[in-house]
Amino acid sequence: MAAQMDTQKYQGKENIIVSIDLGTTHSQCPYLAFKLVLLTANGWHVRMVTRWRGQPEAAGDSKIPTIVAYKEGRVVACGAEARDYMGDERYEFSRWFKLHLHPDSMKISDQPPEYGSSNNSSPTIEIPDLPTNVTLIRVYSDFMRYLFGGFRTFFEETTPNGAAIWKRLSSRMIIVMTIPSGWDTRQQGFLQRAAQDAGMVESLDDAALRMEFVTEGEASVHYVLSKINHRIWLKKGVMFAVTDAGGSTVDSTLYVCKEIEPKLVLEEVSASECIQAGGVFVDRAAHALITAKLANSKYEDPDCIDDIVHKYEQRTKRLFDGTQDSNVIEFGTRRDNDREFGIVQGKLTLTQLEVSMTFDAAVARSVESCFKLLKGRKVKHLLLVGGFGESPYLRSRLKEEFESKGTEVVTVEEPSKKAASEGAIIWYIKQMVAARIARLTIGMCLYTPFDPKNREHLERRHQAYISASGETNINSKFSVILKKGQHIPQDYSVKHYFSQEFVEKPQTLGDYTVNLLAWEGDGVPEWITDVKGNVLPQIRRLCTLKADFTPTISSLTRYTSKQGVQYWWGRWLVRCIYGGTKLQARLEWKDG
Repeated sequence: MAAQMDTQKYQGKENIIVSIDLGTTHSQCPYLAFKLVLLTANGWHVRMVTRWRGQPEAAGDSKIPTIVAYKEGRVVACGAEARDYMGDERYEFSRWFKLHLHPDSMKISDQPPEYGSSNNSSPTIEIPDLPTNVTLIRVYSDFMRYLFGGFRTFFEETTPNGAAIWKRLSSRMIIVMTIPSGWDTRQQGFLQRAAQDAGMVESLDDAALRMEFVTEGEASVHYVLSKINHRIWLKKGVMFAVTDAGGSTVDSTLYVCKEIEPKLVLEEVSASECIQAGGVFVDRAAHALITAKLANSKYEDPDCIDDIVHKYEQRTKRLFDGTQDSNVIEFGTRRDNDREFGIVQGKLTLTQLEVSMTFDAAVARSVESCFKLLKGRKVKHLLLVGGFGESPYLRSRLKEEFESKGTEVVTVEEPSKKAASEGAIIWYIKQMVAARIARLTIGMCLYTPFDPKNREHLERRHQAYISASGETNINSKFSVILKKGQHIPQDYSVKHYFSQEFVEKPQTLGDYTVNLLAWEGDGVPEWITDVKGNVLPQIRRLCTLKADFTPTISSLTRYTSKQGVQYWWGRWLVRCIYGGTKLQARLEWKDG
């Protein structure tokens, strides 16, 4: 199915909305056009871009490989075209580059042990290096330029009067990007810069206005609920989970239904789970297995191994459900024979145990992540989507583990590998989720009066300083603005005051900066540093706010301290606004 139809009438301005789902192994680009000739007058219409340069044999396929080919640092080709250069040593390739952008909190070593494991060891994956002298943002901008260019060509060629419409609407087009739930403002800012470099937006200010970000899980729940008759099973108060198993991540989110009529309203129940356990881990395990199996054979050449693994990923991996005694990889011709290594007429046969071994680590971690999310809760349904979610083996393992506990594992009839990309468009229109759960703690560094009777203060006495008022303070206190696990309603706003003392009334307060900090651990830290003054490893700078406070100088207040010291004092505030899935922060004050 190339399009998603909805009978809901659209009353807004004429516009185009495009979704970019830049996945680890494959990417997609659906779009929505309002009030255009090609649309029904009674509803809105989502279309998938199904024609990509260099991919003629896959006409009608909306997915393209996430690959960029370079020669001496210059981009040569993207997508299916890039594969034509593989095997030529003059070219370098960037694959799985999404893994480079994952934050430390999503790294394998930070995740819980595998389900059923007797030790704490975690699987690892080697992230392919970037091409020589090519930065990560360069790879992203090159590939996004290719995606956006392909979308423009498809739009103009398949839409009546498409070129004129593009010229009229492209400057105000809304761009929705899907991201893992483990990503935050750092990755969003990175993607905004890449979009600017790719020519998708004119500036970072333009990006802030026209770019939206939605988690893959939230986009997927909108897709699923648009594909199935939710009124049959979804009632007010019913709790359900959505697991989006993709290329490099498995996102699981728990929702509760708050309203059915007049509009479906959902709320997150707890912070979502996001782990590195997608389909690329199966591919990497298969690569290691086949490399070992064909060692010392005439097929041990790395390029040959890559070809066999590619065929494994295309067919064998997708058909495996755990019951097949033998599993065939068709990679060659009848002339390809090496019975000693299990190759007959261009076919390599793997046993049930061998194939299941390539899945075991990723599947075990996916099950463990779902267990962690659902533990102690009555969850009636687990909706499974995503490219890896279409694996019969993953589905059977999840059903085996959860259906005996009263949780039904549900999949949609249509291919769900486009759930996030198409769901992002539906998300932008319908906005079913009314409240979310904070995934990290946000705060800022403030000073606190030094207390000689407090052991923690004594341990940090070398960090103490004398303020303008003559008081002894310590300037490494963590002050909470938003706590991890906190319920955040739609368009939630919170303000946080901070102050500063001055020996003399300043002449200017230009370029004033405040850092917002993120704490990725549980609980709330008292300090941002340890006793030696080193920033705690789970604390990082989320963003920096800058402003010119000079207009507020006239509002500074003059005081005399208990010690008789005269000083000037001012107070300002940080306001954080949570509009949907996007965090906005600003400094505020009153002039005069």
